[in-house]
Amino acid sequence: MHPIRLFSFGYLHRPASPDGTPIPRTADRVEDVHPAAARDILDLDGFHPRVQDVVLNTLGARELIDNIVSYAMFPAGVRTIAIGCAGGRHRACGLVQIIGQRIRDFGRDTEVEHMPAHLPRVLVMTAS
Repeated sequence: MHPIRLFSFGYLHRPASPDGTPIPRTADRVEDVHPAAARDILDLDGFHPRVQDVVLNTLGARELIDNIVSYAMFPAGVRTIAIGCAGGRHRACGLVQIIGQRIRDFGRDTEVEHMPAHLPRVLVMTAS
């Protein structure tokens, strides 16, 4: 069986993919998890256990994770799932890490790519 490819991306990091789109064009499913991260984790990234804990305890996150893992296990040929948030460093990265581990726990190979996780945190300036 083919591996499941998981991508995290940030809508504010453009372009995030080689063809200039913020979302991997090959994704079978795309989830937008835009709510802002808690202030106490802004200097961390989704690889950090504190960030993953915040993500897991966000309203609806566990249901979304279960749904995506179930979807990934369909034998119908799901290959790529992309998860994006504003910057791609916190919520999207953390979810991809958690989901990747759950899929591996079911015996499926996964390939994980974090498009902007290595980039600095996005700071959005607002006009005053």
